[in-house]
Amino acid sequence: MTVLVINSGSSSIKYQLINPDSGESIASGLVEQIGESEGHYVHKFDGETTELFEVVPDHAVGLRKVIELFETAGPHLSEAGIKAVGHRIVQGGRYFNKATLIDDAVEDRIRQLIPLGPLHNPAHLKGIDVARELFADVPHVAVFDTAFFQDLPDEAATYALDRETAEKYEIRRYGAHGTSHRYVSSVVSQILGRNDLKQIVLHLGNGASASAVVNGKAVDTSMGLTPLEGLMMGTRTGDIDPAAVFHLQRVAGMSYEDVDTLFNKKSGLKGLAGENDMRKVLELRDQGDPHAIEAIDVYTHRLLHYIGAYTAVMGGVDVLTFTAGIGENSVGLRQALLARLEPFGVKIDAALNEERSSEPRTISTPESSLRVMIVPTNEELAIAREAMELIS
Repeated sequence: MTVLVINSGSSSIKYQLINPDSGESIASGLVEQIGESEGHYVHKFDGETTELFEVVPDHAVGLRKVIELFETAGPHLSEAGIKAVGHRIVQGGRYFNKATLIDDAVEDRIRQLIPLGPLHNPAHLKGIDVARELFADVPHVAVFDTAFFQDLPDEAATYALDRETAEKYEIRRYGAHGTSHRYVSSVVSQILGRNDLKQIVLHLGNGASASAVVNGKAVDTSMGLTPLEGLMMGTRTGDIDPAAVFHLQRVAGMSYEDVDTLFNKKSGLKGLAGENDMRKVLELRDQGDPHAIEAIDVYTHRLLHYIGAYTAVMGGVDVLTFTAGIGENSVGLRQALLARLEPFGVKIDAALNEERSSEPRTISTPESSLRVMIVPTNEELAIAREAMELIS
């Protein structure tokens, strides 16, 4: 019994065939450079990797080739026991607070939400359309990144914007990475055997977000109307005075497209240090590069800002958890941040922090004022389980 999980991006398709009960990833792959002069397929199954380099003109061609790869490199989909196809959807607006069975009406709603997710929702719709055609005999389920934050308290979700304008154009805090935050916070609760925890989850990858979770429910998150708000990221500014937009338009003569590109693709670590890969930035910092030193300082400062704010919002904190590519793997970044928390009684076991593992683990000492954990995220497994739970 399996679920095929599809994450259709603007120029890529990621997929996994997952057993939701055991959590096993049976096969996985990637189609990238869709619509470019040369495409790339990677398919992994049973310890073997199959690669193809050929033009991928559109998502339909890409998904059809994926089905061929399953048949030629395995496993055969007809024998895989697929019970559902789960689709990752970034923007669900205020309409979807849980996994939802996809029909034409749901597709129309996702389409209506394109203005709130212009980079992601159109690509998701392409994946849905093709997958519903190719897998017409199984249910298709949408799992929304925004769903976990749908029920944020009004005080956290509401911007201090003219009420009529905000309601007309649906401007509020939607958050992102919600599937990851839900999964990680639930794993922490399971490991500790407690449902009454006050948690801060730091999802740190090229895109980065923080959440405050009380008793399993999100009460705040750093990303806002779009994934641009909040923490400093690989190429995104994170929090910035919105008047910077007007200033750049007036003084630099930049168009709103120019500013959009600057804020989303040319800022963050890349803008300050010239590199958006945290590993390279830390290497440059250790070599004494002043720009890299400043970039890590700003990145750490922003994290501290949210940790402090969320501790106050929740009235305390029991667990601080790192996840995603940087959070799980960057010893140097964790060291830099946690050293700043030592005055508050946070004590870390240096050996545990440096240990490489794919398993959830605690890296704080028993004397620490709060528990610090590393929990590898698994958004695909979360999507598979939510899809299976819905159709069951």
